[in-house]
Amino acid sequence: MDITQWIIFILIIQVIHFLGTWKLYVKAGRKAWEAIIPIYNAIVLMQIINRPKWWVIFLFIPIINLLMFPVIWIETIRSFGRNSTLESWLVILTLGFYIYYVNYALDVKYVENRSLTPKTAMGEWVSSIVFAIVAATLVHTYFIQPYVIPTGSLERTLRVGDFLFVSKFHYGARTPMTTVAAPMVHDTLPIVKTRSYLNKPQLPYFRLPGFKKVKKNDIVVFSWPADTVRVFFKKEKGVKKPIDKKSNYVKRCVGTPGDSLEIKDGFVFVNGKQLKLSDRAKPQYDYKVYSQKGVSSKLLAKTGVVDFTRKYISNQVNQQQAQGLNKYLLGYNQLEKGKLELYTKHLGIPKDVIKSLRLSLKEVAERQRMVPLTDEMVTALRNNPAIDSVVKVIEPAGQKGFNIFPQDPQYAWNNDNFGPIYIPEKGKTIPLNLQTLPLYKKIIRDYEKNTISISGNQVLLNGKVANNYTFKQDYYWMMGDNRDHSEDSRAWGYVPDNHIVGTPIFIWMSFDNFTDGISNWKVRWDRVFTTVNGNGEPQSYFKYFILLLVGWFVFDFVRKKRKVKK
Repeated sequence: MDITQWIIFILIIQVIHFLGTWKLYVKAGRKAWEAIIPIYNAIVLMQIINRPKWWVIFLFIPIINLLMFPVIWIETIRSFGRNSTLESWLVILTLGFYIYYVNYALDVKYVENRSLTPKTAMGEWVSSIVFAIVAATLVHTYFIQPYVIPTGSLERTLRVGDFLFVSKFHYGARTPMTTVAAPMVHDTLPIVKTRSYLNKPQLPYFRLPGFKKVKKNDIVVFSWPADTVRVFFKKEKGVKKPIDKKSNYVKRCVGTPGDSLEIKDGFVFVNGKQLKLSDRAKPQYDYKVYSQKGVSSKLLAKTGVVDFTRKYISNQVNQQQAQGLNKYLLGYNQLEKGKLELYTKHLGIPKDVIKSLRLSLKEVAERQRMVPLTDEMVTALRNNPAIDSVVKVIEPAGQKGFNIFPQDPQYAWNNDNFGPIYIPEKGKTIPLNLQTLPLYKKIIRDYEKNTISISGNQVLLNGKVANNYTFKQDYYWMMGDNRDHSEDSRAWGYVPDNHIVGTPIFIWMSFDNFTDGISNWKVRWDRVFTTVNGNGEPQSYFKYFILLLVGWFVFDFVRKKRKVKK
């Protein structure tokens, strides 16, 4: 729906409102024409139902207005003496059209000074819940949104199991484009697991003013451009989703509009210079760790490595033992003489499980293991006398990688050697030909809504021959700090400006072993109540929060005690 269509839609709503309420406006001592003038009619209605004029603002905020409309409908009929629970439900279930019946079929009188206090405890409870939901939805949609890190693409800067608060006001909150959606959930309703929104009508894209632009090194939450999944981690037929209902991703911005970006041996170069990451960034790459005596899992764990597999050799197991082992295994191989080769994650098989199942296991410390390491981990392992060598794994330049943007045989790029590539800037023009088309086809067709085709050696844009193209919005290049285990712009390309959601500002909780079952969760106390941005090692503010909380309870207790004495 474009702006013209949206204006027409609003005018239709105004006509519907006028036809259903003009007689009620007159009975309340107002003029009939006051029911049809946009915005003004809402202000007058607030006066009629004896509610604050600033409520009108809520009626024009997407998503919030969906919560407020039923409240206004109920308040309207109650202002004319229709107070029964049945009528309240009727006006909600008919989407407000029960007001037409009150307007034309009933001889109602305006109750000018009606009581606004709920007459029952249930009514008071419902009223409190409604406005709590409105307030929470307002904050969630336009200011701060909670987010949890589900995958390791930013390890070890942001870790799996980090619970974040994401600021939407730093870059300016994106007003919802999907107008009909359940509040405070994303694309799927909990429990019932069905879609939480309607595809139509859609609002045009609009972003509120922010106080900063997306810059290189910023950690950014954005709507995944390539998203067609209905539910994350579930294989099924893809769906077409509105921008604001695409799955949220979090990565580091390494390229901004107008930049030329290239990756050489895993390092990012922007405009010919190597990108210097912030001091809180902890990028990690895959390394081959070798030891003649075997690389032990205990040593890797002590160094801080968590993304590795462990191998055990086991005697033949019975059915009961197999069932007990199953939840810990990534896979197994059958060996000679009935023995098994068992593979697990870094936690391995707990000792109490081995004992209770009466298993005969021996862990194999292989001579060479490939693991993702930060610079600090690399240094620690190289300084350890038990390790012979630590060698970075690099895909050589010119070797085409798997699932690498733009998925075209002209471009033999991979994760470690990629580009150079231009990051589009709004208003800038690039030559359009068969060589450049693969890089920008998705932008031109999917993000900027043009038709594009090839006729011989010519590119047709909206049915006409085109030799160049001018971009309509800015684009960004996003990558994970866990460089060899991150699906990012190297796989699906540019991130449009209208897909930007916000930036993480605060970790309020963090669990180790988050994906290994709740029984294995361990609180990372050093990460609780730490800021995401800034310089130096993150500092936890948890103790200050506890002191503030205790202080509040003491103050509240003393205040109430003094009130009782009076």
